[in-house]
Amino acid sequence: MANSVVKMSKELKQAISKELQIAATEIYTPSFSEVGHTGLRRFGGYVYEEFLPQLRWPRAGKIYQEMSTNDPVVGAVLYVCEQLIRNASWRVESTGTNRVDTEAKEFLTSCMHDMSATWTDTIAEVLTMLPYGFSWHEEVYKRRDGDVRNPKRRSKYADGRIGWRKIPGRSQHTMTEWVFDDKDDGIIAMIQEAAPHYQKTILPLEKSLLFRARVEHNNPEGRSMLRNAYRPWYFKKHIEEIEGIGIERDLAGLPVITPPEGVDIWNPNDPRAVQMKAEAEKMVRNIRRDQNEGVVKPFGWELELLSTGSRRQFDTNAIINRYDQRIAITLLADLIMLGGDKVGSFALANVKRSILGSALEAILDTIVEVFNRYAIPRLFKVNAFPGLKDYPKLVVGEILTPSLTELARYLQILSASQMPLFPDQDLENYLRSIAGMPKRGPASQAMPLDGNSSTGTGRLTGVSTDDARIQNQGLPQEAR
Repeated sequence: MANSVVKMSKELKQAISKELQIAATEIYTPSFSEVGHTGLRRFGGYVYEEFLPQLRWPRAGKIYQEMSTNDPVVGAVLYVCEQLIRNASWRVESTGTNRVDTEAKEFLTSCMHDMSATWTDTIAEVLTMLPYGFSWHEEVYKRRDGDVRNPKRRSKYADGRIGWRKIPGRSQHTMTEWVFDDKDDGIIAMIQEAAPHYQKTILPLEKSLLFRARVEHNNPEGRSMLRNAYRPWYFKKHIEEIEGIGIERDLAGLPVITPPEGVDIWNPNDPRAVQMKAEAEKMVRNIRRDQNEGVVKPFGWELELLSTGSRRQFDTNAIINRYDQRIAITLLADLIMLGGDKVGSFALANVKRSILGSALEAILDTIVEVFNRYAIPRLFKVNAFPGLKDYPKLVVGEILTPSLTELARYLQILSASQMPLFPDQDLENYLRSIAGMPKRGPASQAMPLDGNSSTGTGRLTGVSTDDARIQNQGLPQEAR
């Protein structure tokens, strides 16, 4: 026994040594093959990463739909998130200064606003990845032939280029299974069965965009924003149902029916007794306090309504409020709960507002990255732009901007520090934009923050930002 263990350990050491030698040689000789795996638990076209069976796709879609459409707290949080993201501004930035870069920028901007659905509605459709974990969109193109009858070719432009006709979402409820590449664990396509024909359709990833709220082990299903809120939502839902039944019973009273003396309704061998018992149970169950209330009972039978006359041992209102708070906390949106229990402060609200805004901006960054990495290169590959070295990029603005009070205090501090001008034009334009001011053009001149045009020690006025930067070179730090 001991000899076999020693022998196995030696063989294991030899195998490990051999693998390390191979790895050492591959450091200098790159290997283009993939050895390991992501570890995604899947079988066939289904993913089993979720340990709760009811939250595995496609069953999970019904749960998340009920949570997002039937729960007031979850619905309010998702609505706030969508409206805040809708408020963000989108723009296109070119990666160069040549004429072709400007043309590419204008072309991408025109494609964004020349679809059958507005760009804002398209982003709202993408945001369905928040409750469901992922959002699948198909890229549909058109030839821009101007104002023609054919809606598949109708466009604001008649330049004959290929643009986006629409980027529609494919409902998560229609997803039946995934198609994986077994060699490198990549995602190849999604198979859906959608109304009205309910036929299996393969949607290749090459002409689609996959947005995910969270990527883990390259799981195409992502991770729902509501996943951590499922447990408190589950308990809250059932407690509310029990509470409603209890309130109804307390208002109507607990019905108790008594048969006449000598009538045995518990005899299973007497068909008439079995029928009377069933009718009595039906009568008890159907007693309701409404406009049709009333009871018709046989002679000799007695019916009474018992009331509890006392409070319950548990305060269901406090329990439900606790679960509401937990749901909002898991979504980083307990801001909407402030003031509901008559507690909270403006400082706390600002902190929570900032946290929610940062989280939503991170979500926007993932959306922008998918467009810049996949959608835009595909669009420009089917359109000729000779001399274009790099594609333009989509850029999204901030969701939450500082208040004008904070901005005024910030500008006052800058002015008191005798800062002569803005460090660069981009910063100045940003400060102008969040205050609703027009941007400064490249030919205009920078002015002191305090509006004083007179020169002073260490102050440069009436010169452009670039000239000021050149003049400041070589000066001591305290003289800049």
